[in-house]
Amino acid sequence: MALKPTIHKFNISLSDLNRDYYDSLNLTVAQHPSETTERMMSRILAFCLNAQEALVFTKGLSDPDLPDIWKHTLDDQLALWIDLGEPAVDRIKKASRVAAEVKVYSFNSKSDVWWAQNKTKFAMLKATVIQFNHLEIQALAKLAERTVTCSITITGDSAYIATETGECEINWVNLQR
Repeated sequence: MALKPTIHKFNISLSDLNRDYYDSLNLTVAQHPSETTERMMSRILAFCLNAQEALVFTKGLSDPDLPDIWKHTLDDQLALWIDLGEPAVDRIKKASRVAAEVKVYSFNSKSDVWWAQNKTKFAMLKATVIQFNHLEIQALAKLAERTVTCSITITGDSAYIATETGECEINWVNLQR
């Protein structure tokens, strides 16, 4: 019998000072049975960093051919492809051919090794690569519950997250723009 995803609901008051973007987001997120809480919370953060009209979560881990998050234009062109983790160079090469913009958000403890092994290959691709601080993502994961009400303030290269159960700050490094 197949395991079912765990459904989480996020009510987010978003203030992105970098883009002058302010919104109230009500997100329903399905956590795949094989998905860690760190990965799910990284998806939420990546969504908030790119929040805009028509941005949606895909089937993600349930369909390996899809990104985690994407945006289509009104004429159904793929405007934004967002992957989480440490994807293969070939996957991002393919994504950069079909999407106007490609972003990768790395969050694992193995991110440094993955980047050291792949940065010269990624340099030839039109993709943005961002690395979240792994220890801070672990702290963020501890704030996850089935229903979360929080505020997220983005400024510079960091996000401050405050929930009813605690708060944390996530910093990131732009590895490639």
